Amino acid sequence: MKQSKPVTRTTLKELFASLTAAALLLLMLFFAVRAYQYAGHYEEITRTMVEKHDLSNLSGNKLKKIADTLTFGLYKGYEELVAVEEKSREAQAFFRDRANLYTINFTITLLAMTVLYLVVSKRLFTIYLSFAGMIALVTGVITPIMMMSIHKDVEYLGDVILMMESKGVLGSISKLVEGGDWVVGGILFAFSVLFPLLKTLSMLFVALFVESRFAHTIVHFFKLIGKWSMADVFVVSTFLVYFSASKGSMSQAEVQVGFYFFFIYVIVSMLTSLAADRMLQENKRA
Repeated sequence: MKQSKPVTRTTLKELFASLTAAALLLLMLFFAVRAYQYAGHYEEITRTMVEKHDLSNLSGNKLKKIADTLTFGLYKGYEELVAVEEKSREAQAFFRDRANLYTINFTITLLAMTVLYLVVSKRLFTIYLSFAGMIALVTGVITPIMMMSIHKDVEYLGDVILMMESKGVLGSISKLVEGGDWVVGGILFAFSVLFPLLKTLSMLFVALFVESRFAHTIVHFFKLIGKWSMADVFVVSTFLVYFSASKGSMSQAEVQVGFYFFFIYVIVSMLTSLAADRMLQENKRA
């Protein structure tokens, strides 16, 4: 009868690390989803508030204020308007703070995962980072990166918001394509969506099939072009998102959580490439 293989301390350590990594990945997924949801709520309530600051609404608000003054406070339309505006601002701040909080929690959990580098093999660590990078990439692509608005100071009315747009990578690509900028949209899609996705899946393939010769080819290829594709193109993509929202001059621009998730992915992608390279070197020596 064939005897079962004894459970060693190394096996137990890697089993515990794998369970810990799975828990951390689920926690990161939860934080990413919540950050995405609250970023969407923040975008929605901001858009609603902006619509109330257009020319027609501000004119109506001015008339309500005059009516409130002339009736010595008997007409409370303007007071109710101010109260609603204050509640909207509180809700806006709440959604923004929550989105930022979950983004910070995601980053802290990711940093906790990097500690596993000290206790697990390079192969398992590469697998963990690949999944973490996938979560960060998807969240960074679908979540708004920047929110931009154009303001104009109108006499007697005050600050009038002429336009507000909140765009992410996918939204910018869609707008560029709709505007006929197929080449720019294609480049942005290739280097901000397609190429990062392929790279992450390739690193996962390398970790799962480390004995394959093709794995060495993949790592060598991404080492040659990885720095340019994941750093410089990220900056170019960010500016494309910024300028594709409007061709006019921007008076305000606010960075959204999608920017941070995309930036996190860039860092994780570099770490994954280094881990995969060292994994292959150790396998080659063995």
